[in-house]
Amino acid sequence: MDETVTVTQARAEFADLMNRAAYGGERIVVTRHGRPIGALISAADLERLERLDREQEAGEGTQIVRLGGGPVGEAGAPSAFGGHGFGLAAHHQPPTGREQR
Repeated sequence: MDETVTVTQARAEFADLMNRAAYGGERIVVTRHGRPIGALISAADLERLERLDREQEAGEGTQIVRLGGGPVGEAGAPSAFGGHGFGLAAHHQPPTGREQR
């Protein structure tokens, strides 16, 4: 089952959470003030998202696919986040100079 953790908890347990995402295939949603702000996912899931982005930009295969596989809206298919309905799992934005410490 996918887990939801706070930013504070994610900082304290980062190595363990990353191992669970990388080797256990878990998707861990990180929240701040009860709202999802990001997710820890495996490199395989990230590659899948990037491939889908490239295909969509090129106009190929525009069908949306859940991270767990299978088309969105498929009858009886669970949501990618265990029913939480958070939508997109991750979007990488490089840090700006102001955010680096």
